[in-house]
Amino acid sequence: MKHLRSLSIASLSTLALAGAALAAGNQMPLKHIDWTFDGMFGTVDRQSAQRGLQVYKEVCAACHSLNHVAYRSLQDLGFSEAEVKAFAAQKEVTDGPNDAGEMFQRPARPSDHFVSPYPNEKAARAANGGAYPPDLSLIVKARPDGANYLYSLLTGYTSPPADVKIQDGLNYNPYFPGGQVAMPAPLSDGQVSYVDGTTASVDQMSRDVVNFLQWAAEPEMEARKRMGLKALLFLGIFTVLAYIAKRRVWAKVEH
Repeated sequence: MKHLRSLSIASLSTLALAGAALAAGNQMPLKHIDWTFDGMFGTVDRQSAQRGLQVYKEVCAACHSLNHVAYRSLQDLGFSEAEVKAFAAQKEVTDGPNDAGEMFQRPARPSDHFVSPYPNEKAARAANGGAYPPDLSLIVKARPDGANYLYSLLTGYTSPPADVKIQDGLNYNPYFPGGQVAMPAPLSDGQVSYVDGTTASVDQMSRDVVNFLQWAAEPEMEARKRMGLKALLFLGIFTVLAYIAKRRVWAKVEH
């Protein structure tokens, strides 16, 4: 359990959180935000998600990977092909073997997935006191009401009540199962200088990075919802036509 509670915000793997949640009954009810992606007609707030990418890059990416997202997918958020190429090229990946049978480093391409901050799990654990920062690609889906959970956690750091004893190396956050988390508050006002000039408050950065991670977890969301609405429309029209046909057929039958 001590190991589970040593995990940071990103250490939200499904099994770890399930165990912690069962063991802790003092988790504060989550804050609830009206997200643009909620509901049948929900859509991605692309401007916010673009800012969230910047927060991920400048804050989260130092520890946490995004292994299931390809750089080229960023075009879906409104980035141009040239911008995606430039963004990917900031990282290097191991490729090969070459004609000499050796592996080599090259700039990342749009077809590559986000480059992990660590070469392997052991290196990640060594850099984080034994804890393994999980991949954030599906983190919103790994927790019930994941978007509100992440937002609550990011904005929930505060001083502990007088009757709460904080273990060494942990920080108080009432939205984390057990109330104590190893990672200190990752965000502070003005920490990021947004490209579009938006004021980077903790609340704003938290909303933006949640929007980005929601998109990362379900980039097909808008297409899926459009397909669902088309299916409902088809079924509605089919039902009306079937009713009309039934009335016409049975109209000729004496009752």
